Amino acid sequence: MKIDIIGDIHGCFDELQSLFKALDYEQKGDIFVHQNNRIPVFLGDITDRGPNSIAVIELVYQMVANHKKALYVPGNHCNKLYRYFLGNNVQQKHGLETTVAEYEALPAREQKFVQKQFLTLYEQAPLYLQLPELNVIIAHAGIKENLIGRTDKKAKTFVLYGDISGEFDSSGRPIRRDWAKHYHGKVWIVYGHTPVMEPRILNKTINIDTGCVFGNQLTAFRLPEEKIISVPSQQPLLEEKFTYF
Repeated sequence: MKIDIIGDIHGCFDELQSLFKALDYEQKGDIFVHQNNRIPVFLGDITDRGPNSIAVIELVYQMVANHKKALYVPGNHCNKLYRYFLGNNVQQKHGLETTVAEYEALPAREQKFVQKQFLTLYEQAPLYLQLPELNVIIAHAGIKENLIGRTDKKAKTFVLYGDISGEFDSSGRPIRRDWAKHYHGKVWIVYGHTPVMEPRILNKTINIDTGCVFGNQLTAFRLPEEKIISVPSQQPLLEEKFTYF
C-alpha cells in the first residue's frame, strides 16, 4: 500500500489539481488516479475560506465515496459544514460563510446533490485512520498517545480541534498546546489544522497544513517513502495566519 496524504485544501481546487499533477496522478473522467495505484488521503478541512469549496466537495466525494479510489478523515470545518447541512443553527463565520455563499448560488436541484454528497462523505468517514501496514495514524489535528483507539467525545474534540487550552490570543485565535512536543510513539502521526510555513516534523509527527488558503502552499506527505511534495498557492499571502514554533 502506498499513500499520498494531502493537507488542508480549504476550497483551493486549482492548487489541488496542481498537486495531483505534481504527484503524477492522471485525470480520468471526474477523478484523479495513479498508474501505480497510490491512494490519496484527504486530511480534513476540504472546504471554507477558499474560492472553490463546492468543486472540492464534488471531487472528494467522487474519489472517496463513489469510486473508492481515495480515503478521507474530517476536520473541524467539515464538522461545522456537516451540522449546517443537517439544518443546525451554526454561525456562518471563520470561512463557513464562503462555502454557504457558493452553495446558495447553485440551483435548488444542484444544492440537493451537493448536500447529499457531503452528508454521505462525512457520515462514512472514520474519525481518524490507523494504517498499521504503513505505521501511520492520520488525524486532522493530531492525536495524543492515550487517545489512540478511542472515538469518545474527548478524542473527537482533540482530533478535530487539537489540544485546545480554552484561552485565546490577542487576535481571538484559540491557543493550542504543542502536543507533538510530548509525543514519544513509534507510529507516524500525520496531521494539519494549524497552518505552518513549512511542514513541521517533530518526534514522529508531521504537520502538513502549509496554509494554501493563506497564500503559501498545498502539501502532500508520501508513505512509505516519507517524502514531502508541495505546490505553490494562488491565493494572497497572509503571514499573520501562520503559527511559528
